[in-house]
Amino acid sequence: MLILLTGRTVCAQQVKMMMPKPNWYNLDLKTDSMFGISMDRAYQELLKGKKPEKVIVAVIDGGMDAAHEDLKRVVWTNPKEIPGNGKDDDKNGYIDDVHGWNFMGSGKDDFEFDNDYIVLELRKYTARFGEKDSSAIAKDDLPEYRKYISQRKELTQKLEKLNKDIENSTRFFKDLEAVLKKIGKENPTLDDFNKLVPANDAEAKIKQFMIPVLGKNPDFRTYVNQAKTTLEDNRNKVQYNLNLQYDPRAKYANEYPPVKEGFYGNPNVYGTVAPAHGTHVAGIVGADRNNNTGISGVADAVQIMPIRAIPDGYGLDIDQANSIRYAADNGAKVINMSFGLNTLLDRKAVEEAVKYALSKDILFIQAAGNGHENLDNTKRYPSREKKEDQDFVDAFIKVGASGFADNEQLAVPFSNYGKQTVDVFAPGLGINSTIPGNGYEAHSGTSMAAPIVAGLAAVIREYYPKLTAKQVKEIIVKSVVKRDALRDLCISGGVVNAFNAIQMAESYK
Repeated sequence: MLILLTGRTVCAQQVKMMMPKPNWYNLDLKTDSMFGISMDRAYQELLKGKKPEKVIVAVIDGGMDAAHEDLKRVVWTNPKEIPGNGKDDDKNGYIDDVHGWNFMGSGKDDFEFDNDYIVLELRKYTARFGEKDSSAIAKDDLPEYRKYISQRKELTQKLEKLNKDIENSTRFFKDLEAVLKKIGKENPTLDDFNKLVPANDAEAKIKQFMIPVLGKNPDFRTYVNQAKTTLEDNRNKVQYNLNLQYDPRAKYANEYPPVKEGFYGNPNVYGTVAPAHGTHVAGIVGADRNNNTGISGVADAVQIMPIRAIPDGYGLDIDQANSIRYAADNGAKVINMSFGLNTLLDRKAVEEAVKYALSKDILFIQAAGNGHENLDNTKRYPSREKKEDQDFVDAFIKVGASGFADNEQLAVPFSNYGKQTVDVFAPGLGINSTIPGNGYEAHSGTSMAAPIVAGLAAVIREYYPKLTAKQVKEIIVKSVVKRDALRDLCISGGVVNAFNAIQMAESYK
């Protein structure tokens, strides 16, 4: 059964499916019959014997397990910082930032959940309008007041639906537990439910519900785990994301100043909850290729700089802006963003941070997202049409997700796309990579496709350090393996290919 991992911007689930080869995204279509990026072939035939330079890739995400067996030798280490002495040895404004930085917290605390955008908006409007009637509102303020009333209604409706879903799911699991006891199995089959003789309405409803579910997929435990994860996500939305009374920064507001270059946070890049998403992304970029353990990431001489800034929720634009600045100030040459870049609250801060990073010749890689949307019909930053965004566009690659089979379904159904807005596609289906606690899992999503391109960009910059970010983008886009299935789905019309890209970089001028 395939469950899509869409990244922190949507939802995240483990993928459980049999893949022919766990390392397929590094393989070659001709020699391995897997539509990978031919990374292994490039190492063997084009890069063997050549000495790469170290390249830092900043992974802005929800955190990373820097102690993972497959990441501990490739995690970026600040050479001028003395671990654990409570001092800012390198005078960069961040105390003990040995392996990156955590912008989701204070000097003493961290948080995992943040409010959704509607709550951030409502909190702002509540301070202005409170319970006032429209007759007490100034004429010039009426448009925003009406928006406030509309958002209050929308939030109420969302919470009512979520609470109803939670109530129904809780009752479902209680009734299911009783049925499992009656069947006498923790992992019943379709045949077990067909044979069940209901003793009451609750048992009849469970039978009626589970028979078509198991008819489509016989893996009972996978379905239950998925349903329980959905229930937990809904509870978190009610308790945190959509809760006007929950503000993760309130208790240390004085340590979390709303400034454009605030040195807040702490060096705990792991966070409060095991950072599965960020750890998985980091492993794809550059899990140790030389330790005979676990997996092989795309890049071979990479240093991964974890920056924790993406919560479960909307988060603040300023956190993302400061993450970009931190990466730029500490030597990153590639930034991976397996999330949607927020610009609704403080677009100027993000734009200024991006311009600062561009001045240091940084290449940005971003996931296209997993809503099966045509991004040509949406307004997103950077805009391909606006002249003022062109410098960013020139050093920015948006990535869709492709599968391992060379057929008309090459583009994975969940992936966003856009003939004018998505640059390339890259493997994003059943990608095996690192998870916290020295583990490994196969996940799917454009969140997985983006770090494959980030890893490739790092390899090009390792072996051809004189190439600019703009040139690296041009090489990656021009060297794709084109397919009719992608012709109308992205600018390049193809899947990134390391072998082609390295050949092009060798003679690129």
